[in-house]
Amino acid sequence: MSLVSRVQQQAVQNTTKAAYSFMGKETSYAEFEGTVAKFAGALQTLGVKKGDNVAFLLGNTPHFLISLYATMRLGATAVPINPIYTPDEISYIIKNSDAKVVIALDLLLPFVEQAAGAFPIVAQYIICETTPETGDKLRALPESLQAKVKPFSVLVQAGEMIAPVEVADNDTAIILYTSGTTGHPKGAMLTFENIFSNARDVAEYLQFSPNDRVLATLPVFHVFALTVVVNAPLVTGSTILLVPKFSPADVFQVAKEEKATVFAGVPTMYNFLYQFPDADPADFSTVRLAISGGASLPVALLHNFEDKFNVRISEGYGLSEASPVTCFNPLDRERKAGSIGTSIINVENKIVNELGEELPVGEVGELIVRGPNVMKGYYNMPEETANAIRDGWLYTGDLARKDEEGYFYIVDRKKDMIIVGGYNVYPREVEEVLFAHPGILEAAVVGVPDLNFGEQVLAFVVLKDTALSTDEVEAFCREKLAKYKVPTRIEILEELPKNTTGKILRRTLKEQSTTN
Repeated sequence: MSLVSRVQQQAVQNTTKAAYSFMGKETSYAEFEGTVAKFAGALQTLGVKKGDNVAFLLGNTPHFLISLYATMRLGATAVPINPIYTPDEISYIIKNSDAKVVIALDLLLPFVEQAAGAFPIVAQYIICETTPETGDKLRALPESLQAKVKPFSVLVQAGEMIAPVEVADNDTAIILYTSGTTGHPKGAMLTFENIFSNARDVAEYLQFSPNDRVLATLPVFHVFALTVVVNAPLVTGSTILLVPKFSPADVFQVAKEEKATVFAGVPTMYNFLYQFPDADPADFSTVRLAISGGASLPVALLHNFEDKFNVRISEGYGLSEASPVTCFNPLDRERKAGSIGTSIINVENKIVNELGEELPVGEVGELIVRGPNVMKGYYNMPEETANAIRDGWLYTGDLARKDEEGYFYIVDRKKDMIIVGGYNVYPREVEEVLFAHPGILEAAVVGVPDLNFGEQVLAFVVLKDTALSTDEVEAFCREKLAKYKVPTRIEILEELPKNTTGKILRRTLKEQSTTN
């Protein structure tokens, strides 16, 4: 069984059942399956075959769902990319992933026009229309580009339905790029077995059913959303309520009008929903379960939200390399505030010391994971793969402990990592950009608490050019980094604190930031 064959099954057994709803319009499983089969045929005509990599620059629209399942239908590999990344960030992933085709929202047409000649390996660009004007813009492209840039709607209409290509469990279905300590993201290769097993097991653990209507306002290109609000609902025949972007007003409106039963979000979203002045608890009256992940949910916020909206929040844990879910607070037992819950079905979590030996209950060590959800490795990075996966166990780099009842608690995150609104930011990546500025001598980046986003990025710099202003530094960062990675505060120092070996003391900088 695979995700593709499961949707085929749903289309036969629940022909008229809604697979998803977008902007008030429902699409049945039969219609979804038919469109996927036609788009897969169109991709095949363009030369996409089993094993090819197809990059997506798409958000929360049906284009993403159709593209994902059509790509997998061909036995090809999907490479979702955050469409709000800067051109530099997008370009790195397209090149590194060896993408043969790029599917992008029409908002990114200017980038596509520039990129068309920059990536020789990319044979075709497909533009997803969201406005009537897009067609005119595509027709106005130079002749040299028109052969390489095709409209999504035309391809779907012209495509011939094809049957799914046979794949092996260990074939790569998705490559998800996750921030890396080297300054460049790493492509976690998730197999067809990885993504199907995690969707199936999450759905069973959280008791998803065909009656559920799952509100998808998390960005679907992110691994949390990909499994919990896309694949898991489709496995169980639930309905996905696609919301283009997060806003408290939209969430409450859709939840009320579409009778949502499941909501998933990161702590930042819960904070904004809780503080929204026009929030009416009655709008969430049909929601049976709220799911939190991406970062630790403050216990006070958890209790306040539950009290206000009369809904249980189940907090969990995952990472891209594990497809992503490894733990969730169970629904049939006690929910422990502050805990990431217990191991989900078919997944083992263990706390170990530096030698890989399991630690007793209550002791803090590294959290490691084993199961059918663990990635096959990083794309073209054998050394990093060998370091991450040892003896079949995925080493998460997160410090945690386990209690007597098997509930896990994250004590600290991966060293130095910053989580802004559920997104991972590695200081090294931001520091690389700062070091590239000719007026900066040294730089160090740390995370600082933020009421709305959990954390924000704080940069300390030592200048070569004393005339350089913090506004100029911020503007430079905005050109090179996605918005959530840009430092919200920049402090100029005469020198950075270091130990006797010259290593920058981030802890000292963090302490300094809290006293200022």
